[in-house]
Amino acid sequence: MAELEIHHEHEGGEKDPFGIRVGVLTSVLAVLLAVVTIASHRAHTAGVLVKSDANDKWSYYQSKKIKLHNIELGEELVQLMAPKNDESAKSLAHMKTEKKRYTEESKEVQEQAEGLEHKVEKSEARALRYDFGEGLIEIGLVLSSLYFISKKKFYPLMGIIAGIAGVIAAISGLLV
Repeated sequence: MAELEIHHEHEGGEKDPFGIRVGVLTSVLAVLLAVVTIASHRAHTAGVLVKSDANDKWSYYQSKKIKLHNIELGEELVQLMAPKNDESAKSLAHMKTEKKRYTEESKEVQEQAEGLEHKVEKSEARALRYDFGEGLIEIGLVLSSLYFISKKKFYPLMGIIAGIAGVIAAISGLLV
């Protein structure tokens, strides 16, 4: 089998010290990208889970409201169709207490659901900032890597700027 020789552009003692720095820069950007990507995925997952809880609360709220409307309907039917006696009065009194209970419970569940909706909005805002930071860090990584093709120092400089902007955007996600 024939031997294959791989020739490097810089053989011998020649080294590219700036290229080594750019290599370290791209490695650091890659690690930051991984961290921000994980944070972004976790924020999205948290948002989905809280949204599911909020949907469950809204369904529970609807069931309370349906029960309230059924009690109101029953109350109207007793008032219109039942003879005026002690049993209908007891039934109306019971319906009045149930109506009050369902009204209070539905308000409480509504507040809980609205609180969860607020958490969803915060989670989505956090995830959006992480996504934006992730994109900028990725751009910084690609720009920095272009140095190895072009040997122009402009690309790592732009990569550093994009990477710093991405890190700032990702950190701003922690403040949401």
